[in-house]
Amino acid sequence: MKIRKFLPTAFTAVLLAATVAVSSVDSRLPAAAPASATADAPYAARKDDTLDRMRGVWVTYMDLDMQSSPDKSESAFRAKFSAIAARCKSLGFNTLAVQVRPFCDALYSSRLFPASHILSGTQGESAGYDALKIVCEVCRNEGLRVHAWVNPYRVATNDTPEKLSAEHPCVKDESMVLKTDSGIILDPSNEKARRLIIDGVMEIADNYPVDGVQFDDYFYPPDMDTQDSAAYEAYRSTVPQGKAMDTATWRVFNVNLLISQTYLRLHQSHPEMVFGISPQGNLSNNAQLSADVVHWCGVKGFIDYICPQLYFSPDNPALGFEDALDDWLSLDYAEGVRLYAGLAGYKAGSDKDSGTWLTQDDTLAQEYLILQKNKKVSGFMLYSYASLNDAQARQEIANLTAAL
Repeated sequence: MKIRKFLPTAFTAVLLAATVAVSSVDSRLPAAAPASATADAPYAARKDDTLDRMRGVWVTYMDLDMQSSPDKSESAFRAKFSAIAARCKSLGFNTLAVQVRPFCDALYSSRLFPASHILSGTQGESAGYDALKIVCEVCRNEGLRVHAWVNPYRVATNDTPEKLSAEHPCVKDESMVLKTDSGIILDPSNEKARRLIIDGVMEIADNYPVDGVQFDDYFYPPDMDTQDSAAYEAYRSTVPQGKAMDTATWRVFNVNLLISQTYLRLHQSHPEMVFGISPQGNLSNNAQLSADVVHWCGVKGFIDYICPQLYFSPDNPALGFEDALDDWLSLDYAEGVRLYAGLAGYKAGSDKDSGTWLTQDDTLAQEYLILQKNKKVSGFMLYSYASLNDAQARQEIANLTAAL
């Protein structure tokens, strides 16, 4: 596979200039509300080898869902998450990546985003407690690290949430969004949208003792067509004739600007925290999303870790686990950038990948051992917590955790 190593020098220079310019600009959005968790220092600063021996689990918003529960109280949520954390700890995991902002909404106290429907059933309706505060307290008690998992751009898919809150920033200002057949996203080229995302990251970092923040793989959706053409033409009108980036490069620039500015803002205030991204596992697929993973890995100032979703069995005829891993290992990594591997717990025991998960019950364990043998890989994250309780995945999970 031919890999583009770096973006053009001029492109990089403009990106860095824009990043530095934003670093000292006061946000035009409201300040974050103080939270009682602020008194606790983030515990990533403790000297241990967790970052170089990552054994993570993704805890999705579905895992945290309280909508169908007859008891939606704070004590019920605390009991639910305590069981999640205790099970992960007992199986040998050391880090939870918890999805706290799935649809530009919040499972925490926020002045920027409405309360998530995941807890109360209705977006904008408070559940009466701060879920992220509880997550941090429980993880601290269990000795687990916690990364706040954020969907940076996603506002809604076609059916989730059913209705956006009237207080949603994207309802109040529709100029920040783009609509495609697959749903609604914040416009990556829109400065107000970018500031909203970054201020949202800082709201979490300033008020909760998380160890890191993670973006997932939702950037420009693959069904993006001409929905951003007006924004592109507005950009082109500000550039001397013949000097404008083409649409594809401009979209990459927009995403890279967000990533670099997020990294800079986070590390200026919280150098002990880490910033990571979990992109598509098939390296070439990221180009369709305007996700310049090669640049993020190879140039200092974008990320602290990358965790590609290597959700393939070794015998998958379309793309095997080791082949996908080799593509990521072939990249250049800037000093301090760690490589983790996302493992597909959700496929264990299923007929996915042309049935290759059914031929044996130790695929995850084999993949873990492959990672262990490679010094460029600093650990893994399992998708997702639900697989730890899935009957069809039971033996796979048992073999994986035995290998840990």
